Amino acid sequence: MTKDASISNHADADADEKQPLRVAVDSVSETSSIKSKKGYSTISGIQDEFSGLSDHDADILRKQIHVPSVTASFLRLFRYADKKDKIILFFGVGASVLEGLMRPLMSVVFGAATQQFTDLPPGGMMSMVNGYLFSNNTYMTYNETIGYNETTSSYPYNSTEYGFKYQPLDPNQFISDISMLALYLALIGLAVSILTFIKSYIFIDRAEVLAARIREQYLAATLRQNIGYFDKLGSGEITTRIASDTVLVQDAMSEKVSYVISHGTTFLAAVVVAYTQSALLSSIIIGSVIMIILVSYFGSKAITKFAERSQEGYSVGGSLAEETISSVRNVQAFGVQERMAESYDKFLEISEKWSIKAGYAGALQAGLTFLFAFSIDGLAYWQGTRLLTEGRLTVAVMMTVIMTLFQGAFAFTIISPYLSNISTGLAASTKIFATIDRESPIDSSSEEGQRLAEVKGDIELRNVRFIYPSRPNVTVLRDFNLKIPAGKTVALVGASGSGKSTIVGLIERFYNPLSGEVLLDGHNILGLNTRWLRQKVALVSQEPSLFACSIFENICYGLIGTQYENASLVEKRDLVIEACKQANAWDFIQDLPDGLETNVGERGFLMSGGQKQRIAIARAIVANPRILLLDEATSALDTKSEGVVQEALDRASKNRTTIVIAHRLSTIKDADMIVVMRTGTILEQGTHDELLAKKGEYFGLVQAQSIEALKEDSAESDESDDGEQALDEKAGIPLAKYSTTLTKVCTGKSTSSAIFHKEVEEKKPASIMEVLKMLFKIGRADLTAMLVGLYSGAITGVAFLGIGVIYGFALQYLQEYSTPDDYERLKQALYPIAGFLFMHGGVLLISCTTGGCMFGYSSSRLVRRIRTLSFRHLLRQDIAYFDADEHSVGSLTASLANDAQSIEALGGATTNKLVEAMVIFFGGFIFCVIIGFKLGLVMFGTIPIILVIGGFRFKFLAEFVEQSKEGNEKSSTYACEATSAIRTVLSLTREEEIVERYRTNLQMLIKGNRTANFKSAFLDGFARGMQYFIMALGFYYGGILVGRGEYTLFQFFLIFVVVVFGSENSTTVFTFAPEMGKALSAGRSIKTLLESVPEIDAWSPEGDVIPVDEVNGEIEFRDVHFRYPTRPEVPVLKGLNLTVKKGQFVALVGSSGCGKSTTIGLIESFYRPQRGTVLLDGRDISTLNVSAYRNNIALVQQEPVLYAGSIKYNVALGSSTPVSDEEIETACKQANIHNFITSLPEGYDTLCGTKGTLLSGGQKQRIAIARALIRQPKVLLLDEATSALDSESEKIVQAALDDAAKGRTTIAVAHRLSTIQNADVIYVFENGKILESGTHQQLLANRGKYFDLVQLQALEKN
Repeated sequence: MTKDASISNHADADADEKQPLRVAVDSVSETSSIKSKKGYSTISGIQDEFSGLSDHDADILRKQIHVPSVTASFLRLFRYADKKDKIILFFGVGASVLEGLMRPLMSVVFGAATQQFTDLPPGGMMSMVNGYLFSNNTYMTYNETIGYNETTSSYPYNSTEYGFKYQPLDPNQFISDISMLALYLALIGLAVSILTFIKSYIFIDRAEVLAARIREQYLAATLRQNIGYFDKLGSGEITTRIASDTVLVQDAMSEKVSYVISHGTTFLAAVVVAYTQSALLSSIIIGSVIMIILVSYFGSKAITKFAERSQEGYSVGGSLAEETISSVRNVQAFGVQERMAESYDKFLEISEKWSIKAGYAGALQAGLTFLFAFSIDGLAYWQGTRLLTEGRLTVAVMMTVIMTLFQGAFAFTIISPYLSNISTGLAASTKIFATIDRESPIDSSSEEGQRLAEVKGDIELRNVRFIYPSRPNVTVLRDFNLKIPAGKTVALVGASGSGKSTIVGLIERFYNPLSGEVLLDGHNILGLNTRWLRQKVALVSQEPSLFACSIFENICYGLIGTQYENASLVEKRDLVIEACKQANAWDFIQDLPDGLETNVGERGFLMSGGQKQRIAIARAIVANPRILLLDEATSALDTKSEGVVQEALDRASKNRTTIVIAHRLSTIKDADMIVVMRTGTILEQGTHDELLAKKGEYFGLVQAQSIEALKEDSAESDESDDGEQALDEKAGIPLAKYSTTLTKVCTGKSTSSAIFHKEVEEKKPASIMEVLKMLFKIGRADLTAMLVGLYSGAITGVAFLGIGVIYGFALQYLQEYSTPDDYERLKQALYPIAGFLFMHGGVLLISCTTGGCMFGYSSSRLVRRIRTLSFRHLLRQDIAYFDADEHSVGSLTASLANDAQSIEALGGATTNKLVEAMVIFFGGFIFCVIIGFKLGLVMFGTIPIILVIGGFRFKFLAEFVEQSKEGNEKSSTYACEATSAIRTVLSLTREEEIVERYRTNLQMLIKGNRTANFKSAFLDGFARGMQYFIMALGFYYGGILVGRGEYTLFQFFLIFVVVVFGSENSTTVFTFAPEMGKALSAGRSIKTLLESVPEIDAWSPEGDVIPVDEVNGEIEFRDVHFRYPTRPEVPVLKGLNLTVKKGQFVALVGSSGCGKSTTIGLIESFYRPQRGTVLLDGRDISTLNVSAYRNNIALVQQEPVLYAGSIKYNVALGSSTPVSDEEIETACKQANIHNFITSLPEGYDTLCGTKGTLLSGGQKQRIAIARALIRQPKVLLLDEATSALDSESEKIVQAALDDAAKGRTTIAVAHRLSTIQNADVIYVFENGKILESGTHQQLLANRGKYFDLVQLQALEKN
């Protein structure tokens, strides 16, 4: 299996002649890209791809796939801000700066207040001053000496004899001064509340607006890229970028930016204030401040780098997830859920590795920041004490410098989680802006190029040489020449890979030729405007793409760029109805309950293959285009429809140039010219009759498709009752044998009936505790890491409490030893304090780093587990789950990316902060009440207000996230759908219309979010202001208590510092309320999914298991009635009865929508019938074990599904047990694909590309057949298994299928009757019932519906 290669992307219609890509990359390291696992690969370097080509060729191909790299830049995030946004953001930045200035201002007030407190007499003296000093005729005791004072209180006692310097003190004056300072703090708090509200609202709102513009620009840029670009990209990656990465970018522009600005301003202002107070002390300390800046800078760079790697890893996994979910029927049919989950997990492993490193970098950044922050305090107390004792500082100046620089440093510690978020957003932006900035070599949005006044429709390919950019080692067209006269119909036929679809791609200008010219009316199309050109050409692809809207809207897309684009609804409706009639779609549309307004479902899944194809044809011909390209346009139609549609297309082809690619030769026998191709060259050309007369290549193709004529021998015509009996024996039990009464299926609780009667109970959303309990269960394996993280967080919290003790002692010493005589004692007291602060920084370095690392590690692993579990549980759901509108591929892929990401936001720094806050709150409360219960209770009583506000904001945001989730999913799904069907979008020139609708969706979301953002910002502002109100209250009430002598300075400052830290931490935690809200919503979604048990459960051990050697393969339908759960009003099967005996080859034929593919789905146990029974060997399949039952069945679908691995990997997926290379080769030989594979440079290790886009339709189909055969099934289901094959391949594959069918039961759905004429029994379906059955000859003799179908497909000249 190939290890080093690039994953290629989905394109919605496969090009018949593409062959697999093999990108040679000499060395792929995990630091530059992601290693391939299980045949999967990623975005790798492309430097070696074109080394074997000339510079000219390499340059043309390189331009078609090269994506320039973009470096992360913060200002680039705001590139779409207009003048209005810039003015609003200017006010937001202004408010942030002013709010940031409030903290240093608070430090100045704090310094002044500290001076007031330290000017008081020491603790015991204060009591005496209050108790005795102001009474007449009282004694004063001082230093054991009694002094008598006969004077009044106005007489100053200032006897130096006792060394007592205190002036008589008026407590009222002291309280008045402190009250004034408390008032200043309250006013600062009010300003902070208002400024925080303004800055938060502005940044939240503008981030939404600008992120919406980035989403819009990214989608627009994606839609204007050339098809070669998509050969290098998974559509799941595009979904991940739009759904997940843009959310990270929005986060990087949101209110967190305002916090960074305000805290950054605090830091700068703190430095300025400190220098104005004392340049000398500030210069001593500034080294630690510079270290904090360097730590933040290098830490953020490391986090950005690792986050980029992590996102790169997941984006490839996202593509795999999208590819798997979009082909869930195939995944369940082959039981490969576990293997796909393992492949997905390989990419998650890489993403997890880099995510853990990002967590470690963030933790180390936070730890070092704390170390240097407390180094500031340590240095300040150490050197500040020296300067104070030398008389070069006052206490107020020293405390102001300490407080301001500590505030500044602490601001940086708070910034670190915000910087982490911004760094992650910057990392996410690089890929988005790389796409936006990429110049597409074929840009459909460009106005450049000529527009012809009139189009005749002459097309010529002159000396065209072509190579696919994704496959540079294979030349597809070599000096190719072909003239197609205006108004003529030219058919291209030939084996798969001969270059037919390439010609269509070149005319549509999906690719550029290496040399030669493609001419329209004599003008080189390279010189024509691309959008105008595509509007003159209508394309119907082999696998038609419809959009998730009504039939009417889908067909109207064909009017884009025409005079009818802006016509009235009435006029458009007339055009649409006429087009539907021409495409033979009107009859079935009228039968639908909502008619033209019927929603076709995501990618048209609510329509049958034939219905989709007819809607696509109506869309193509509605605008009466000059050039019509039909790439297997009728391959999915039943014979009757095909005849009528072919007649309509023949009519539509008149007077317009039509190019038809067809494998069914009956559809092109009336073409003006038939061109027979092989390996990029023309073998022969002429009309049907001329080519038959030549008896060359075309003659051989016709012979391969001829249908056996009715044998006119007498034995046949004289068939007796014995013959009828023989027919009954072959065809199974006669219908009359069954009772007409309806018997309900025994399936326990019938979910489908509940859906039909809208009785499905609405579950209450899970509570926070239930979500946390679930997350604990999932992350229990990392319990040790989480406990170490919790323990470290608790130590950090306790360390913050310790700061209060240190500050309390420091201020007490400053008060007690404030005279010059006590300066030596002051040094002896404060130097250890400085040492304790250095030690504190060391403790916080260890605890913060350890806690951050442990939480980063456990949260990254939790994210991986959640994604893996969610993916597994998604693949566990039954098919009805995926049919629901809310479970579209886009929304499920987006949920996989987003939900786990939202949970991760709770990990690392956030969880650390949460634990710290809880320890500080509860520990601080106990501490403060013990130290001084009055002040402790009053100040701590205010913190619950912050918690209540924060909790209310969290609850409110959680509910809001839940409400807005639907809108976000809808817009993501819309974008995903557009990029998945990129070829259809480009050919219809829908780019502008898609972007416009996407813009409207986003604007509605923004409008709906504004009220919620307003409330959120208001609550945030109120919570921020509360810190200052608490401080004001503390100073006021604490001043009264100290002034009265009830509390010492030590008690006051200890309680004050602890409460301030507690309120700061509480507020900081709730700045993460939006993330918490998203995490709760995501947790609920994950819980709902993990607890969802489908009715048809492939995981369930319940049900009987028939031993493999006892399975005969007899299938029987008894009076089966069925309606799809998503369309309960439309009956599909109405009492179906059919029997398939062991070893029989049974064919199901009939018009589109009659129930053939539904029958296959019921045999595969994708659904349960509402009435009646489906039996295997006489046993009701609803009683059998689902997984064991499906192991006996193999399915080959109408639209074959391959995965972005090697050919060997894809074939091996068919077997439930490991298979050898010999077994894989044997299966490929049976499917007639072995010789082709061995001719490829990489052989069986050749990559297929995402969804097999690097292979032609025929090649994909044969690999899908090989995958089915390696399973060695007892029952083989072929749902149009050869529809994509050319005549030559079809004949050989049909022979292989005939051989494979021997000894096993085979049920084939077919529109090409030549493929099933040898069937033992042919059942003809009509309206969900069997109309007639028998062998080919018997049904021809009946001259019923089957006879009519055969006549429509006859190739004879008459």
